[in-house]
Amino acid sequence: MEISRRKEKNTVVVSVTGRLDAVTSPDFEKELTGLIAQGETLFVLDFGKLDYISSAGLRSVLATTKRLKEKQGKLFLATLKDVVKEVFEISGFSAIIPIYESPDLALSKI
Repeated sequence: MEISRRKEKNTVVVSVTGRLDAVTSPDFEKELTGLIAQGETLFVLDFGKLDYISSAGLRSVLATTKRLKEKQGKLFLATLKDVVKEVFEISGFSAIIPIYESPDLALSKI
């Protein structure tokens, strides 16, 4: 898994490449927790290059969403591939976290 980030307006866009699973989710969560600790409260997760997400990856996304809620922050998802999008829909996460077709569209809704 590779994580890259950029700041756009007042939002951190985090792009994840590869797999978000039991092996990689601790690093993902650590990265986002660190950003939240630095005061960041608005995130767009760009999953356009994410090939796979496991239940451990879903837990990391949910834990981050809860941390942000405590800080009156928000998290948005963007560019989910078919398989990853299906996991979010089946798990019911798509009802909790807004999903957009692109990071730019998500940014326009903030």
